[in-house]
Amino acid sequence: MFRSLSTKKLPRSKSRALQRWRLFHATDFQSLMFPCFTFCRLVGIFPYKINTSTFVSSRERYILSTIVLIVFCGYGLVVFYQTDFSDRLMYDTVPSALQGNCYFILGGIITIVTYIMNGPRMRLLQTLQEISSRLPPESYHKLSWLIHAKDICGFFFLVAQVPNVYSPDVFQALVKVYTLYITLLVFQIDMLYMNCVCVLKACFKRLNDNLANLRELVVNDEPHLLRRVYHEQRNPFLLMELKALKKRHLFVSDTVQMLNSTFSLQLLATVVMTFAEITFSLYFYILQWQGNVIIDPEKRIWYSYFTMSIGYFFVKMVLMVWACETGKDQASEIGTTVHEVIINTSDKQIKDELQLFSLQILHRENTFSAKGLTVDASLLTAIVGSITTYLLILIQFLVTSSTNCDKEAPSNVTEF
Repeated sequence: MFRSLSTKKLPRSKSRALQRWRLFHATDFQSLMFPCFTFCRLVGIFPYKINTSTFVSSRERYILSTIVLIVFCGYGLVVFYQTDFSDRLMYDTVPSALQGNCYFILGGIITIVTYIMNGPRMRLLQTLQEISSRLPPESYHKLSWLIHAKDICGFFFLVAQVPNVYSPDVFQALVKVYTLYITLLVFQIDMLYMNCVCVLKACFKRLNDNLANLRELVVNDEPHLLRRVYHEQRNPFLLMELKALKKRHLFVSDTVQMLNSTFSLQLLATVVMTFAEITFSLYFYILQWQGNVIIDPEKRIWYSYFTMSIGYFFVKMVLMVWACETGKDQASEIGTTVHEVIINTSDKQIKDELQLFSLQILHRENTFSAKGLTVDASLLTAIVGSITTYLLILIQFLVTSSTNCDKEAPSNVTEF
């Protein structure tokens, strides 16, 4: 007895302190999100403290986040002026200027919206921690392999581009620092969103597993003469369990809507940024393949500018779409399981409760969206189609302009 008491008091607090964070071995929500939270603090978009199991605002970190935003917006105005209105323009061609303006404007929107949504984002994280507390350690362990790997590898992949920031021109170096900071911030917001989607997907899977277990109980617990008393005692337990599952499903569905409202603007800007960056990078890569010098080496932040940029944005968008698509499928699978339980039960009370559950599922469309734009496989298909269309348009303009130049060249020579 004394042995059990000693293992309860002393090692428990120590083990929780020592094993709170282990790579690929998450045991709770905080250890699962630890790399993402750490990188968000480094970027300046995580003005919170975690007291035991509660997220609270930190005054010092909030002041730091405010200072970062002020410096970011101030220098953003300088970059915008230098890009479009200064005598010393940053970009030599119209496509390059369009790409730069699109990247800086969308990055500024994401940064400002992220700062404004600090409060709703903190409430979302608190809610996610509460609903994910019912997940078994195995679920966290499986999630940690994906979440820890992508967060750490993605962050250090971007940090590895830091040597390219150096430039003899101080203004060019500051512009590249500004561009790399936007890339890091957008990456952290996107990964935080994807992590939240993965946690919600695990919650839906847990609900579905509980319903499958309930189906086994219902199928194996059909009433007959010799088991009537046992069935009458078992029936209230099944009803209580079913009502608890229905309430939990409602709670998780509300969290999906909270996630959509919190990240909708940032997600929409990310989709547009991904579309613009891949389209222009493919266009410039085609020009470079033809032998045209498109970008000054002093202005780039990627080691292999176009191919690395295209691969980064494409892989990031595919991962986000995959998480949202599988999360939506997991949520819709609950409705299938409920109907299977309805078919396999003959108890009127349980069947009525299951029909109410089915009606609740029909009224709660658990899709991950951004201002009406649903993030699923169809979005990825639409992005690929739009990139192909606009890339062909840019190539047609290029062919037309080169043809006009060839026609005008002889006339200029004769006039001279």
